[in-house]
Amino acid sequence: MKSDSREKYLTKLITGISGLDFITLGGLPKNRTTLVSGTAGSAKTVLAAQFLVEGVKRGESGVFITFEETPADIKKNLNNFGWDIEKYEKEGLWIFVDASYQPDVEIIEIGNYDLGALMARIEYAIRKVNAKRLSVDSVGAIFSQFQNASIIRRELFRITYNLKKIGVTSIITTERTEEYGDIGRYGVEEFVTDNVLIIRNVLEDEKRRRTIEVLKLRGTVHQKGEYPFTIDPSKGIIVIPLSAIELKQKSTNTRVTSGNKELDNICGGGFFRDSIILVSGATGTGKTLMVSEFISGAIKNKETALLFAFEESREQMFRNATGWGINFEKMEKNKNLKIICEYPEAKSLEDHLINIKSIIDEYGPSRVAIDSLSALERVSTRNGFREFVISITSFIKHKEIVGLFTSTTPSLFGGTSITEAHISTITDSIILLRYVEMYGEMRRGLTVLKMRGSMHRKDICEFNIDSSGMHIGKPFRNVIGILSGHPTHLNESEVERISGLFSEE
Repeated sequence: MKSDSREKYLTKLITGISGLDFITLGGLPKNRTTLVSGTAGSAKTVLAAQFLVEGVKRGESGVFITFEETPADIKKNLNNFGWDIEKYEKEGLWIFVDASYQPDVEIIEIGNYDLGALMARIEYAIRKVNAKRLSVDSVGAIFSQFQNASIIRRELFRITYNLKKIGVTSIITTERTEEYGDIGRYGVEEFVTDNVLIIRNVLEDEKRRRTIEVLKLRGTVHQKGEYPFTIDPSKGIIVIPLSAIELKQKSTNTRVTSGNKELDNICGGGFFRDSIILVSGATGTGKTLMVSEFISGAIKNKETALLFAFEESREQMFRNATGWGINFEKMEKNKNLKIICEYPEAKSLEDHLINIKSIIDEYGPSRVAIDSLSALERVSTRNGFREFVISITSFIKHKEIVGLFTSTTPSLFGGTSITEAHISTITDSIILLRYVEMYGEMRRGLTVLKMRGSMHRKDICEFNIDSSGMHIGKPFRNVIGILSGHPTHLNESEVERISGLFSEE
């Protein structure tokens, strides 16, 4: 088997791993070796195996060289992803080279160590299945058995050279001791390969977050920086590339109802069909009610709606909606509505993102509501949450679906939530709900802070909630400081004085 020496330019092999081909701008350089370095538990073995599995799906057979776990253990672990490695072996699409440590065999190092015998086994396996892909897991096991690092480096270089000469695209895994320390534990691994991927499993704010970084792809360009990834039980590694987000969403002047006629009037006739609306307010101000009316408006117009609830159970959502004259249960039975209720802690934020996208693709709703985004902040780091918000917002806009998200402010009388800060620049509309304390009485106020591409009323209007829903009334007059959380009622003379200042300007 010979590599095609006639290739003048570097070509790339599609890995098939979701998102990885995007950040590598087309895959891994063909017929070259890529080092995958990571700490314990960072998913190195999963990536190495998935690289071969995706190759098998494309008719490209593979060789898996193991220096640590036995082939039997590896097959058991990979079966959990639905990858039937034994079936691939029987079909001649997969072969193991078992170089794992045998505890009952004593290794005595005499003179210079030579990996020639191993290379012969590898070449035989490659030719036997006509392999196009190869994975080695992990070279750190060789260093742990032998002392002379310079000799091991020489032998590893010889292996990578021969693999390139034979014409296979390879992945070699290695361990590192720190998430942001040396690339490899022994300081030589990165120098014997053409390309380097670093995968991390960082603990931040008592939460784990996996990321992948393309450190180098020799002779070609790639995306820079760290990208989050998750491990799906049925699909394996899924990389989430934020750089895939493009500002190419279509725009329409078509409006849809918010589910509340008074709010529609304030918004200039309703929401745009492809817009994202953020409803921000303290607990109890009516955010979930606005979500319920938003969904009810969709059903009345014979549209389909999808609701993700992260703070209340299905029974609570049904009860609340019924209290406002909205029958969620009937809507679900008629298949006009789908409600997904999960606690944020049930999975990682990356898993929530993949799940939300998958359900949207499967169900195909006209509207999507998330109640609430701020609840998801509990299971993520600040950067991770920002990436989640940007990704889900862009995804929904790309689908031309109208989305309504809620966010809970940290104080009862004002303030900006982290969610609000992250999403404000990419959302189309922001509706603020606030408590207003006046003369010893608690009232509620609503204002449309922003509505991109449309005129809207700027007043802060009082609203009430009863058994039939939200009723928006007249604007607050002679009151300042509502949004800051310090409402102050002005007497007539103060109103005239302030009005005079504005007229002078």
